[in-house]
Amino acid sequence: MDIISELKAIVGEGHVLTDDKDTAGYLVDWTNRFHGRVLAVVRPATTDEVSRVMKLAYETQTPVVPQSGNTSLVGGGTPDASGRAILLSLSRMNKIEAVDAVNDTMTVEAGVVLEKAQEAARESGRFFPLSFAAQGTACLGGCLATNAGGTAVLRYGNTRDLVLGIEAVLSDGTVVDMLRGLRKDNTGYDLKHLFMASEGTLGVITRAVVKIFPAPQASYTALVGVEDVTKACELLAAVKSAAGPALTGFELMQAKCIERVGKEIPAVTLPGDVSSAPWWCLVELSYSRDPGSNPLEGILEQAFEAGTVADAFLANSVKDSKAFWAIRESIPSADAHVGGNLHNDVSLEISDIPAFVEEALAALEARFAWVDPSVFGHLGDGNLHFNIGSIPPNLAFENEEGIRETVYAVVSAHNGSISAEHGIGQLKRAHFLALKNPVELELMGRIKKALDPKGILNPGKLLADRA
Repeated sequence: MDIISELKAIVGEGHVLTDDKDTAGYLVDWTNRFHGRVLAVVRPATTDEVSRVMKLAYETQTPVVPQSGNTSLVGGGTPDASGRAILLSLSRMNKIEAVDAVNDTMTVEAGVVLEKAQEAARESGRFFPLSFAAQGTACLGGCLATNAGGTAVLRYGNTRDLVLGIEAVLSDGTVVDMLRGLRKDNTGYDLKHLFMASEGTLGVITRAVVKIFPAPQASYTALVGVEDVTKACELLAAVKSAAGPALTGFELMQAKCIERVGKEIPAVTLPGDVSSAPWWCLVELSYSRDPGSNPLEGILEQAFEAGTVADAFLANSVKDSKAFWAIRESIPSADAHVGGNLHNDVSLEISDIPAFVEEALAALEARFAWVDPSVFGHLGDGNLHFNIGSIPPNLAFENEEGIRETVYAVVSAHNGSISAEHGIGQLKRAHFLALKNPVELELMGRIKKALDPKGILNPGKLLADRA
């Protein structure tokens, strides 16, 4: 069987890419770390075409690597070097099919860019809260497949919390239609959640029904300095108590991270000197109706009086608020400017984070005295990006496994997770298999075998490949 000819018959000759110059952009991950080869890049336009491609792959036992925006930080959408796989790009499936402002739902195809989904909701007077730095490139299918997080998880939840229904194609081409916008449905297992965070190893997500919300009418932002992570957690608790569900974002950053942004990213403006505190919290409240005055002022006044806060900058305009968020979102880029950078995306119970940070920093200092940790992240939902930079840069990568083992050992001691929102992919696979509860791994393996009996979906990612 001539697979290439069969693929062209399904999706059209112009959408089966085999020349190196045409496939190159699909075969390198976002971090430029993982590189692969493929039999072909195939770009279907409909669910039916995806189904027919998968049926052909199943019959010929050809591996398939699903990919949408190709923004993975762990090599989750990059094929291996064998050249045997079909890379299934969902980029042509980019329609926003419906926005229902009564049911507060939006129906989208997997290739819709996240920023376009946000715009479509906004045009209907609604708000789609999933947001992170790569939103101009990342697509909804990948967000679902990795259960992406972002800056508004504290109030709205991870991606899986925003999804009411999905459509997915199994390894043999079977279409599973769960495309419902119901908020209550107790008719058995909620199968859609199997596909979220599965990283394309159980099926190809093709369409989804996601939640949208009334657009906030007012928001208030502050950059708040604290003496340590314990004080940051105390501030978080105080803001939660005072603001309740209005608390939308609560980010934590080392002062040196902010200073590095100011030095390395000239386009980003700092609000002032941040040397007055070693840690800073980015706090945002949002309201469906304008409360008339800035609630953060009173909350922070009480925090100053309690000794929780050392310094603060209040955003006085939308421009100021955007500038504060630009600082937070520019930290990874600033880190990349100064040398080798290793990403650690960990999750812990919020009450354990002060001890974790202290213990992890001490363990790294004892073993790798030259490391330059860059600690920041979503304190409000317990997710830290415990990153490592170094000068010269090669030191970080030569010692990468030891650095990860050191950080992950402290994560495990606190019963945390080594992946909060970026996924496992290729980067963390060995650590995931070593650290995950064996019973959970066994159950995952059974599910994988049931839904992908020939093991053709995204091989080399997440679970161990079966013989």
